[in-house]
Amino acid sequence: MSISPTLGEEQVPISLAIDIAARVRAAREAVGYSIEDLAVTCGLTSIEISNIESGGESDPGKLKRVATALQVPISHLLPGEV
Repeated sequence: MSISPTLGEEQVPISLAIDIAARVRAAREAVGYSIEDLAVTCGLTSIEISNIESGGESDPGKLKRVATALQVPISHLLPGEV
């Protein structure tokens, strides 16, 4: 049995999840936010942000909230077409 990250209801390739995770982390660091700062700003928990940044979760609603908090378009966090 393998566990694959999801984007909404769909499973995504691990390489895509890792790319999304890296983009979220880079965008967060670019604005100087800690994980806790981002969590407070977008209304998620630190654990949820950590899960996104580790490639374990790519929920579209959460990614939209993260993008809004970081003041970047969501397309900035998504590599190519999803």
